[in-house]
Amino acid sequence: MPVKYKIDILPALKEAGYNTTRLRREKILSESTIQSLRTNKMVSIENISRICSMLECQPGDILEYAEDFPE
Repeated sequence: MPVKYKIDILPALKEAGYNTTRLRREKILSESTIQSLRTNKMVSIENISRICSMLECQPGDILEYAEDFPE
């Protein structure tokens, strides 16, 4: 996939005070979204927006385009 995460999202959220228990309990992110982040799968733009709000950053701070070239 040409778009990937630049940072490990869950540790960054934890550092900002949002551990997975809090994310679930306060219904900030769903369990399936948390699991997708654990396995480096892409999440919806709505979730990216929510993550950017929590981390006080721009989408470009957490996502990057890396073109896949065939070998």
